[in-house]
Amino acid sequence: IDPSTLQKAVRKAAQLAGINKHVTCHTFRHSFATRLLEAGYDIRTVQELLGHKDVKTTMISTHVLNKGGVAVRSPLDL
Repeated sequence: IDPSTLQKAVRKAAQLAGINKHVTCHTFRHSFATRLLEAGYDIRTVQELLGHKDVKTTMISTHVLNKGGVAVRSPLDL
């Protein structure tokens, strides 16, 4: 499949789904990584899955969630 053909199909699918943002095939990769982080996976695991040599690249490409410890819970919290 020619990359431009696939890209056109992705854009059309996004349009039909009512997504009014710029969507590319690479968007799936970003979304996958971001969802893993949101689900609690370790950044190093995501880095390995994406094949990045430097974790900084993973942090940039996943638009790291700046929760600053908000999601961290103490085992003492009920």
